[in-house]
Amino acid sequence: MTVARPAVSAAAEAPAATVHAGDRAIPVAELRHRAARAASALAAHGVGPGRAVALLMRNDPAFLEATLAVGLLGAYAVPLNWHFTPAGLAYVIGDCEAAAVVAHADLLPLLDLPALQGCGVHVVVVETPPELRRAFELDEAACRAPAALPRWERLVAAHEPWRDAAPRGTDSVIYTSGTTGRPKGVRRQRPTVEQEERIAAMRARVYGLVPGVRLIVPAPLYHAAPNVFSMRALQIAEALVLMPRFDAEELLRLIERHRATTVVMVPTMFVRLLRLPEAVRRRYDLSSLRGIYHAAAPCPPEVKRAMIDWWGPIINEWYGTTESSVVTWVDSADWLAHPGTVGRPIDGARVEIVGPGGTTCAPGEAGEVYVGLDDYPDFTYHRRDDDRRSIARGTLISGGDIGYLDADGYLYLCDRKRDMVISGGVNIYPAEIEAALLELPWVQDCAVIGVPDAEFGEAVLALVVLHEPPPALAGDDAAREALRAHLAARLARYKLPRRFEFRAALPRDDAGKLLKRVLREPYWQGQGRRV
Repeated sequence: MTVARPAVSAAAEAPAATVHAGDRAIPVAELRHRAARAASALAAHGVGPGRAVALLMRNDPAFLEATLAVGLLGAYAVPLNWHFTPAGLAYVIGDCEAAAVVAHADLLPLLDLPALQGCGVHVVVVETPPELRRAFELDEAACRAPAALPRWERLVAAHEPWRDAAPRGTDSVIYTSGTTGRPKGVRRQRPTVEQEERIAAMRARVYGLVPGVRLIVPAPLYHAAPNVFSMRALQIAEALVLMPRFDAEELLRLIERHRATTVVMVPTMFVRLLRLPEAVRRRYDLSSLRGIYHAAAPCPPEVKRAMIDWWGPIINEWYGTTESSVVTWVDSADWLAHPGTVGRPIDGARVEIVGPGGTTCAPGEAGEVYVGLDDYPDFTYHRRDDDRRSIARGTLISGGDIGYLDADGYLYLCDRKRDMVISGGVNIYPAEIEAALLELPWVQDCAVIGVPDAEFGEAVLALVVLHEPPPALAGDDAAREALRAHLAARLARYKLPRRFEFRAALPRDDAGKLLKRVLREPYWQGQGRRV
């Protein structure tokens, strides 16, 4: 069904800009005032221009306060992925040379506090608020700030607002996920005034970030896109709603409650929404929605088509990387005419497909995707300039994706270069097989990987999570035969998995990306090859 959308009255009085989190509604003006006080507190502990402050925090207005405070000082906020191991977090904190860490109380056990304090890193704790306690089912005692550490609320209350002029355009340093090696911090040059204006215009056009937007952010703020959306919303939105954790029905409730116009999402969220019972899906008024924006992971065509059927032609997709920003974009109408595409290059963007020999590929020919966005501030990896140079081709860079351009200039992604399976010298793209498996309503999740094979070098293995298979498919053998038959009707024989294994769950990050390195590792141990 398509959602009817009433016209928005230009004469309607816009409410004061507000950040919503659980039962709290915080005016943006108050949040900015608190951030200025926090800036004074951080400055008193040595945070200044060019320094880094690491944020080990879930979705909370305090995350935004801390990011603003750090920017006022000309320093860099470094959001930390709280799914990392303690060793992974220690690596990032050390790599970015953090002067301070601001952390939620319940996440403190992930930090080696004596080691940090011994290195002169100032640690500040934020009490974990009620909505996060509920969403993550946290013990109340674990959410209280220990007396031995400085508390965010007390520091904010104890300092006068920072009065010095704020430097222009200090971005957060976002660390890559580290699925193929050590995480790398993307540190961008400060934009000029003209670049800031062009970036704002691009975000309005591509992300729907226009004055008066009512935005819901259901993904973690340590990811690039939710972070960018949220920080821009503080400048122009009527309402910014932070979900503590994605829940499909709760998202529908929040859309209705806050009359949301815009949501930034990932395809995994679509899958979970579509699995809600029809009665639940019809229970909520979604007519306020104007634009849904998604990226970060491949979206199976049948899933996207079902979302367009349900929410109407308001589903928009972009492609880019943390390093490049957005480079292609497609709306629902263009996508329906070109199913599977991630769009055409936006103004000022360039996309080139490069074959194994370094030559430019013809339309329809798959190769490594190189991209660039004119006048977007350049970047390097913090303390890893060689890694930055290794992904460059002239002024273009590669994010490690394999794809092709069609004759009309639309980009299609085949898979990650690292995830491609080479079996008997033939390239096989797992994303194509995964999309076919997800057409089955009783396949909840899946991952296709390459595993060692004595004859072909690699063989295709499908790891599958089942969701209430039909009674006729009771038992693993029957389910395997049904999966094999379904794929055989859709794919070339050489692409069919040699084996199917069933799992209770698969490791994904909060952007919906499968952690394939984790899945491959047990199979390749002792094989003399990196996974």
